Order: sequence, then structure tokens, then C-alpha cells
Amino acid sequence: MEQDPEGRETEVIHRLVDFQGKDVLEVGCSDGRMTWRFLDAAASVLAFDPDESAIAVAIQETPVALKDKVEFRVADMTEIQLKPSAYDVGVFACRYDECQQRASLTP
Repeated sequence: MEQDPEGRETEVIHRLVDFQGKDVLEVGCSDGRMTWRFLDAAASVLAFDPDESAIAVAIQETPVALKDKVEFRVADMTEIQLKPSAYDVGVFACRYDECQQRASLTP
């Protein structure tokens, strides 16, 4: 199934946030579904998710021309080490169904 075939999701995201030339931190990137919506405009993206298989898909699906702009990491947001003030924009990209599933697994 094609994601966002009409481009509406992408249009709304860019209406809300100016990604142009920005360093972006994406929390809960899963397989990179949202990453592709703003990666072209961003200067760089650090995208992470605790799901190792989803990150593997994201890395594999990254267009060759954009590989040097994005870093995908397997990490949990409560444990990842980040430099203070290193990012201009933060994106929480977890899909509702994924967030619900993860929440039910948390003790």
C-alpha cells in the first residue's frame, strides 16, 4: 500500500514546520515512513527507534542520494545520548497503533 499518495501528509508537515536547512531529530522513526517526508529539505536527520527490524528496513530503503544526510539508530528515547542543542527541529513520528502497542508492553 502506498503511503500518502495524494501528498497531503507531506503538505501538512511542511506547512507546520520549516525543515529547510535544519538539523532534525526524529523520535520513533520506525521504518522511515515519515523521514522521507522531510529529508530532502533538512540539512541532516538523526532518526531513531527501539525496533531493530524497522531500523534495518529504513536503512535499506534510504535512497542512495540521501544516505549521507540521515543516520538511523536503534535506540530508546529514554537512553539515547544526544548533544545538547544539536538539533533545530524535533519530530515525534510514532504511529498511533505502534505507540499503543509499545505502551501496552511497558511495565
